[in-house]
Amino acid sequence: MSTWHEQVAISGSVALPPDPRAMEGLGRNHSLETALADLIDNSIDAQASEVLIRFVRRAGRLRALYVVDNGHGMGRNEIDMAMTVGSRRVYGHADLGRFGLGLKAASFSQARAVTVISKTAGTPPVGRRWVLDDTRENFLCDIVSEEFCFDEFDREWGIADGNSGTVVRWDAVNGFPTTDDALRVEKFLTQTVAAIRRHLGLVLHRVLEDGRVAIMIDVEDVGSAYPGPRVPVSAVNPFGYLKSGRPGYPKDLVTTSGDHKIEFRCHIWPGRSRTEEFRVRDAPVNHQGIYFYRNDRLLQAGGEWAGLHTIDPALQLARIAVDIDDDILGLFRMNPEKSRVLIGPDFTALAENARAEDGSDIATYLADAEETYRRSRKRNRTRKAMIPPGKGFAPQLRSVIEDEIPALPRLEGISIKWRRFDNDLFFDVDRTNSTLWLNQAYRPGPAGQRHTVNDVPLLKALLYLLVEDVFEGDYLGAKDKDNIDLWQEILTAAAKSEGAA
Repeated sequence: MSTWHEQVAISGSVALPPDPRAMEGLGRNHSLETALADLIDNSIDAQASEVLIRFVRRAGRLRALYVVDNGHGMGRNEIDMAMTVGSRRVYGHADLGRFGLGLKAASFSQARAVTVISKTAGTPPVGRRWVLDDTRENFLCDIVSEEFCFDEFDREWGIADGNSGTVVRWDAVNGFPTTDDALRVEKFLTQTVAAIRRHLGLVLHRVLEDGRVAIMIDVEDVGSAYPGPRVPVSAVNPFGYLKSGRPGYPKDLVTTSGDHKIEFRCHIWPGRSRTEEFRVRDAPVNHQGIYFYRNDRLLQAGGEWAGLHTIDPALQLARIAVDIDDDILGLFRMNPEKSRVLIGPDFTALAENARAEDGSDIATYLADAEETYRRSRKRNRTRKAMIPPGKGFAPQLRSVIEDEIPALPRLEGISIKWRRFDNDLFFDVDRTNSTLWLNQAYRPGPAGQRHTVNDVPLLKALLYLLVEDVFEGDYLGAKDKDNIDLWQEILTAAAKSEGAA
């Protein structure tokens, strides 16, 4: 693994004056997450199958951020065009880019210096660097030295097919903590990586689900032999419920604009949930609305009904997916950050005219969604209350259980933990300590493997639903004891069989 260099080696400069038409587009409306999403859009357009986001930490302080891909890369002319402010390449019909501002606007919104190094198959890498400095004149863009380009491109990125690709480097990142305090830096990284994963998983969920690209995040400590563990970005599908909340949905409502068809795919969630897929926005009431996509990239995650209705607590389960293509783009205006769709005046009328095969319209759909919400609230209120989960449950699992099942008023929940047994039984009910103990001998994974306390969430969820009622009451009745004996016999036999297999 080559050495990471603090300074970028420069061999000259080239004048790259901006196109005046696009100067107004270089705003500051990006967050770190939306800026990174814009860079990854470029990677996807370059046919990259893998993208790495890497934070670089030196002597405890965060110093740089990289986005690296294995796409087809850029040659000298292409990289000059990419780094020219306002330059617009010719976009293909399926490309995610549109304005010619993504790389520059995203980078300048987050960092004082952006370096781009790229390589096409069979050619040496080339590099350019912009530095935001009011003292510069004539828009001189630095030419990165060829030696430095080779050095950066050949670092240990761990990306497949490294014969071509692009390295984007941000230095002097605005949002990085100006400290080398380990706790503060680690807290920043934990929160920031979680926010990046959530945003990218949401806006690119279709691309991730189809396996078109894999996105990873890691942290490199300069001087270490290898970067830290990689964290994958997983799809967060805002329509990823297991079962529709109402028969007949999702339902397609169709209308036309000239010769072009517009489809409104209407979904109704089965009920409120604490899953990431449901909680795409902070306030539950704002999860509803229209979700606009372009080329499978989510542009707007609900939050409004585009004149069809006002935000209403009774419509929390209602979401409509609308795919925008270039043929109907005149009805909409997408902001340069690709985080909002501005609706044209004709859209509402078109939506109101949309019909399903059964003749139903938007008004019918909204009424169905409202009724489904009322039923779900009534259903949750009539469910039997249970003792809440205690220790040993993954946070997301605990949240779902607490959201779906009314809790008995009890100070201590049921914990599920592992320990060594003196026998081969699978579990032990410890009512005194509100704990279901599991035999360490049957814990999944190789012997000696380090486990987390929140492991095997599926097993724990099933056991919780099975045994919760034996922790209720002041004593165990005859039926409870018989059930425990039955479960013990079957689960122990199953655990032994699994081990033998």
